[in-house]
Amino acid sequence: MARIAFLGLGVMGAPMARNLAAGGHAVTGFDVDSRALRAAGVATADSAAEAARDAEIVITMLPKGEHVKAALFGDRGASSTLPAGAMIIDMSTVQPLETDEIARAALERGHRFVDAPVGRSSQHAIDGTLLIMAGGEAADVEAARPVLALMGDPIVHCGGRGTGARAKIVNNYMSIVSNVVVAESLVLAEASGLDRQVAIDICRGTTAGQGHLNTTWPAKVLKGDTSPGFMIDLAHKDLLIGLELAARLGAPSACGAAARPVYEIARAKGRGRDDWTAMLEVLQGEGGSGDRSGGGDRAANPAG
Repeated sequence: MARIAFLGLGVMGAPMARNLAAGGHAVTGFDVDSRALRAAGVATADSAAEAARDAEIVITMLPKGEHVKAALFGDRGASSTLPAGAMIIDMSTVQPLETDEIARAALERGHRFVDAPVGRSSQHAIDGTLLIMAGGEAADVEAARPVLALMGDPIVHCGGRGTGARAKIVNNYMSIVSNVVVAESLVLAEASGLDRQVAIDICRGTTAGQGHLNTTWPAKVLKGDTSPGFMIDLAHKDLLIGLELAARLGAPSACGAAARPVYEIARAKGRGRDDWTAMLEVLQGEGGSGDRSGGGDRAANPAG
């Protein structure tokens, strides 16, 4: 079993560390909050450096990239005592460009590096059933897998170093923005005199509630088919009706207002009679790398 230093013993980190210890690993934790140290339920140290002394693996679960950098490379940081060839696994949710910096710094110091942020809740952390998005060299991810498996399932290997962090932010971006449009829609339902539960029941039976990634996109644009099932022109028309209704009722419509110009861009580009899932192709033409495959050296190893 491995000697593991776990840095960050908060709501998520503490149960993750306990699951590692329950799995037979020798876990030493550290947190700048003395209350977290007292409640950790694992052996603790008075600094990140002391926790990492002679460790084979260091795991960070911290709020921000600056905290990860300080815990690893700052004064009394883990890297100062971590043996060469040991592995750093950053499970924090941070800016992926900072993940790239952290990965480079780890490699420069002779350490292996995997980024493995998590999805799901604190209860899943307790149960050891987090969804783990791992980025790193295949050999490193496989070496980390037995340890990660004590904290989560499934473990998705997203690609090279930094791709786990990117997957987490993409997932959260979609979820967080969708949360607002769901709230707007239910407020609009109530403002227009529709029973909220009726609106929920209807939306659960359509793309609105089931999600485009589960319904329209696999059947259309992800197969390269943008022949019209529901045209962008019609989506634009219905969006305008919804926005007008919200305006007349004084209901919030920030998400709808933000979507309107995107549909208008699509129509201006001559895509109005294409399927509404063609919005993917429209936005790919508006910025980014333009690489629709998700491949390429940069995507495979952003930190390399």
